[in-house]
Amino acid sequence: MSEFFLHSFNTLSHGLVGYVVPFLFVLTIVVFFHELGHFLVARWAGVKVLTFSLGFGPELVGFNDRHGTRWKISAVPLGGYVRFFGDDSEASTPSAEALSNMTDEERAGSFHHKKVGPRAAIVAAGPIANFILAVVIFAAVFAFFGKPNMSARVDGVEAGSAAETAGFQVGDVVTAIDHQPIETFPDMQWIVGGHPGQQLAFTVKRGNSTVELYGTPQLKEVKDGFGNVHRLGVLGISRKSLPDDVVTEPVDPATAVWLGVKETWLVIDQTLTYVGRVFTGREPADQIGGPIGIAKISGQVATLGLVPLIRLAALLSVSIGLLNLFPVPLLDGGHLLFYAVEAIRGRPLSDRAQEVGFRIGVGLVLMLMVFATYNDILHLTAS
Repeated sequence: MSEFFLHSFNTLSHGLVGYVVPFLFVLTIVVFFHELGHFLVARWAGVKVLTFSLGFGPELVGFNDRHGTRWKISAVPLGGYVRFFGDDSEASTPSAEALSNMTDEERAGSFHHKKVGPRAAIVAAGPIANFILAVVIFAAVFAFFGKPNMSARVDGVEAGSAAETAGFQVGDVVTAIDHQPIETFPDMQWIVGGHPGQQLAFTVKRGNSTVELYGTPQLKEVKDGFGNVHRLGVLGISRKSLPDDVVTEPVDPATAVWLGVKETWLVIDQTLTYVGRVFTGREPADQIGGPIGIAKISGQVATLGLVPLIRLAALLSVSIGLLNLFPVPLLDGGHLLFYAVEAIRGRPLSDRAQEVGFRIGVGLVLMLMVFATYNDILHLTAS
């Protein structure tokens, strides 16, 4: 019996170290910079910040800074929030009673007494900070480790594949897709993988001539190195990796930043393409994951080293930035939608309308979390 409990404890300890710790590491970085964006722009706009929290629920540890802001780590590490003076909740909903009883001095530091422009800037700063974080991470990786360069050469064409239908031949080198320059084979894989069922125009160097080919990647299930199944667009082109075929080129800081922007945009494009395909019914939503799935992937990527884990943080940062921009009340995008309506009408929506909107937003977010967790459990049981 004691051996059974010892084995269970060792398994649990391995799970905590192997999955939970990398997950919290990645999530904390992303959430911190998201909330830091809100915080910095709020300070710049003269808004008093009451709380900066990593996590929700009871406070575990914290301190007050000289401006009166309570910085804390809370018990439920699945997000965070910044609470402004005049807020009635962590979702930045206003307290009508508190707002009406404020002095002129208090109104000057109240978020809800600021004009619609500064309020929109404060809200948008969170997702923008996520995109900036992703650019910085990708740029830093390129600057310190260089850019692997393996030309997008075709070394094999699968029979019956989309590549064969399009007319690809062994020896072709893809130089652009939809007039977007392609420098490496992974660049081509990334774009093709994110556009299944969508016709793409390939600019191909064939010998001394250039030809234009049109191919439609087929949606197929592909396993990664950890056995996780992903549905991606596949052309049916293979590339041999010869010993002297992959060259790592040094990158200067300016080029690294540009490459970081390109990498971030590729993630945004692929994510929006997938979401669009889900909403139009062209692809099921079972690739949408939640905390369990992120924890699993974080643990797997952590086995490859710190740099891949940092890159995962960049990918997650883009995803959280995009998610928060969706026009759903409770999310940043929902607040921005309210502010857009306010700017058009010349006055804010009624308290009742905002309350109904936030309740709908809470319902939608909870439904998404339940659905994502359901997908995570299905993937875990299937693996």
